[in-house]
Amino acid sequence: MQLSFAGLWLAAITNSYAMGLRSFVALPVDKNGTVVRFVMEQTEESDTDNLITSMAYGLTAKQTLLLSLPYRISPSGEDPTGDLSALYRHITWQKDSYSGTKRFGLLGGMILPTENDRDSAIQAGVVFTYFKNRHEIDLDVLYQAGQRDRANSGQYDISWQYRLSPINRPDWGLVPELNSVLELNGRWLENEDTIHQVTVGLQWIHQTFVIEGGVANDVSNGSESRILLSTRFHF
Repeated sequence: MQLSFAGLWLAAITNSYAMGLRSFVALPVDKNGTVVRFVMEQTEESDTDNLITSMAYGLTAKQTLLLSLPYRISPSGEDPTGDLSALYRHITWQKDSYSGTKRFGLLGGMILPTENDRDSAIQAGVVFTYFKNRHEIDLDVLYQAGQRDRANSGQYDISWQYRLSPINRPDWGLVPELNSVLELNGRWLENEDTIHQVTVGLQWIHQTFVIEGGVANDVSNGSESRILLSTRFHF
């Protein structure tokens, strides 16, 4: 009985499906587990709609392959498919407790162009998660070193998720959860100013799927806002 309880407790801690809205690198994935995510992102000022398809595959309990590919739905035109982001994540440190978990991971990979006239980039970064009771904080920093004519770039995401419902998780089994999300995001491109953004949203979490959405607003220049709607499927 003690072993069974310990196994269920560890599964509840490591299989939390909460994560940031603007980043895909913090979500834990079991060995041979797969997560597929579709994000619709609408930029109001430029009237642009993008579909971002992402996938995470658990090579082991601590090693994950992360893929992401954007596609421009509107306005129509040439080269609607963006570049493929491929990242390998290795959780190098993790400490679990009855109330939560802490984990730290390294990120490395490439940005692979889908068109011949675009260059690749090398990616490297870190990700950290702190989860306790009803709170989760995810932090990631990623730097992309452009090759040849591609400019260097980078980003950071600090996300706080708070479980609104249920207030207390049941002793046994998994139930749907509703989380609020508050984020500070930054996007940087060489020779341009860093754009800082605030994102607010909600997550409705089920055992096999997640529906989430939010609004991101620039706080550095106040010139742009984005609406995001996302669906995740966990296999």
